[in-house]
Amino acid sequence: MNTNEKITQERRLVTAIPGPKSIALQQRRSEVVSTGIATALPVFIERAHGAILVDVDGNQIIDCGSGIGVTTVGHTDARVVDAATAQLKAVTHTLMAVTPYESYVAVAEQLAKHAPINGQVKSILVNSGAEAVENAVKISRKYTGRSGVAVLNCAYHGRTQLTSTMNHKAAPYAAGFGPRAADVFRAPNSFPLHDGLSGEAAAARTIDHLEKTVSAGDLACLVAEPIQGEGGFVVPADGYLAALAKWCKENSIVFIADEVQSGIARTGTVYATEHFGFEPDLILSAKGIAGGLPLAAVTGRAEIMDCTGPGTLGGTFGGNPVSCAAAKAVFELIAEGTPQQNAQRVERVLGGGLRKLQEKHPAIAEVRGKGAMLAIEITKPGTLNPDKELVDKIIAHACKNGVLLLNAGLNYNVLRFLPPVKISDELIADVLAVIDEAFTAAASN
Repeated sequence: MNTNEKITQERRLVTAIPGPKSIALQQRRSEVVSTGIATALPVFIERAHGAILVDVDGNQIIDCGSGIGVTTVGHTDARVVDAATAQLKAVTHTLMAVTPYESYVAVAEQLAKHAPINGQVKSILVNSGAEAVENAVKISRKYTGRSGVAVLNCAYHGRTQLTSTMNHKAAPYAAGFGPRAADVFRAPNSFPLHDGLSGEAAAARTIDHLEKTVSAGDLACLVAEPIQGEGGFVVPADGYLAALAKWCKENSIVFIADEVQSGIARTGTVYATEHFGFEPDLILSAKGIAGGLPLAAVTGRAEIMDCTGPGTLGGTFGGNPVSCAAAKAVFELIAEGTPQQNAQRVERVLGGGLRKLQEKHPAIAEVRGKGAMLAIEITKPGTLNPDKELVDKIIAHACKNGVLLLNAGLNYNVLRFLPPVKISDELIADVLAVIDEAFTAAASN
């Protein structure tokens, strides 16, 4: 039995946040860990289960971040833990490119089954979302013989040289780190709250910009998050992504759906792409795919995935057997439909509660998102001017009271919610109550 299953699914504070043991560990950390690694909440986690984090001081904290969308099926899910434990006792590593193993193939089979792409589908497994993006771009360039990479405003794709160039925000991801990657071209996105455009009109604007600034004939790929993550959980207007996919097909541009954050049951479907009625050429998975273990994938049309030739793709730890075993367990849960159904429930309960808060607090300009990927944008009441200061106050109040919240958006004025989909209705009600208190406290200061 996983002893973490004994953790009660409730918020409980036994010390101030952070407590004395976390403060002591923070001092140790400051001596040996680079300050380049930031911390959203300076508590040190000792155990976790479901939607609850337990720190070294015994405080139980409601997790609305899931390690930024990683523990989608819940912390220490029993099936994931059992599968990973069994694999640890059997084989920990051989490297797929040296001596293959069944679990890598099994994960690729599941990706082929669930990817919203028609025809034969193949995959490669890698370590992280950024590595998946890098490989998808590399494959697209080889397939098309072109070099241009199109990305959208508000995009976030990673922290490597190429992916940090692809991000909308330079700081903190690229600023000061030297030369950026070449042939990356940014275009306006669809952001209904701020541009008021229909999907078709927003797509026409994106396409016009790209055709004028780079030309379709020089683009290898267009990389788009179906729901943008770090950029503010931006949900595009209906028809936007389908129009872009149509343009890409007409111009032999590879359409890459970056589902690192939005995929693998986070939004109530296996992939968020399924909400928007289009078919990408390649789709990227990471974060929630292995229930907390490091794994990512590039999945796509076989003729594209096979274009690079033997020995051209891979890496030492890509598709590690333990991570693959965990991913197989996640796909078993997906086959039963439980994560998707829970994500849909979270959207109803948490989304409904956030909309009630919007009626009460005029600083909430919009509630948006799908499934367990939700956000509220905070602005000066009556305007669309961002209010980062209020977001900071709400996060600080929530963290002090045992609710872990994260921000997002180009101006850091978005509160994002990425709880494990197992989070109970009772915990959701508790989160909403703490946020309500935070708004009220901020208004009185």
